[in-house]
Amino acid sequence: MKILIINGPNLNLLGKREPEIYGTTTFEDFFESLKQRYPKLNLEYFQSNHEGELIDKLHQEGFSDIKIVMNPGALTHYSYAIADAIKAISAPVVEVHISDISAREEFRRISVTSAGAKGLISGKGLEGYALAIEEFSKM
Repeated sequence: MKILIINGPNLNLLGKREPEIYGTTTFEDFFESLKQRYPKLNLEYFQSNHEGELIDKLHQEGFSDIKIVMNPGALTHYSYAIADAIKAISAPVVEVHISDISAREEFRRISVTSAGAKGLISGKGLEGYALAIEEFSKM
């Protein structure tokens, strides 16, 4: 099974950015641990701070035999373009958020991008990515 993890804006700063919310582990280090944890899976990772690049990646990969774990970052709350891209592709998407978006600032409590997703995992830290991978094994 091929699983693509897509991270949006500012998630390249994990390990440095607001460690009290996001922790001190870089995503690259965490991704290496995921590859060790799931050696039979073909795991790939893509990150961009640019909305159009995220949409292009969804379009590029989303019609193949793949499953997608996506954390759109702040774009979660207002990117109807990413929401439409998720709805347009045939690959299933599980949306992940490291922090509990429902317990944060008012504007962060709404996810417009999750409307087309098959699931939403929020507030489980980096482990949420592993939970999304596990969710795909049930689909």
